[in-house]
Amino acid sequence: MQISSSVSALKSASDSSVIKPLYTEKISKDEVREIKEQITQNANAMAFNSASVQSGVVGSKELFEHDYKDFQSFLSEIGYNGKPIAELSQDEAAELVSEDGFFGVTQTSERIANFVINGGAGDEDRLRAGREGMIQGFKEAEVIWGGELPEISQETMAKAIEMVDKAMYDLGFSIINKEA
Repeated sequence: MQISSSVSALKSASDSSVIKPLYTEKISKDEVREIKEQITQNANAMAFNSASVQSGVVGSKELFEHDYKDFQSFLSEIGYNGKPIAELSQDEAAELVSEDGFFGVTQTSERIANFVINGGAGDEDRLRAGREGMIQGFKEAEVIWGGELPEISQETMAKAIEMVDKAMYDLGFSIINKEA
């Protein structure tokens, strides 16, 4: 069973050949562990890539020149179909990271949180794994950045975590990790 971090894979999540239907088929403990690990890894990658995009748009073009094909693929997977990032003017880049812009706090935090919430499918362990993956991805982005990420990335992660926490609360789950 494979869970992908791509948006197109999320759209096909209702396909029973991708993920077993919720509450209609039992899955083994090994499958549960595998799904939790995949959700954690994919949420980690989503958070890391999102923080990298925000940091790079605000910072330098070097980030985008490195492995440009993979970067363009990531942008396409999250729904960005605008002008290539490396060709943006300063004003166009500023618009993309503005509050209502595609890479702004609101839209980016919603993409990250919705990825975790949809991937969690109402399962507490999956939601926790996704939440942990978001936090880990943010930490990894900070290491690569060489310290604290720009404020836009910090605000985005705080808002994404808040949205996942609210979804867990709404489902009746405590946001406090019982295993801690």
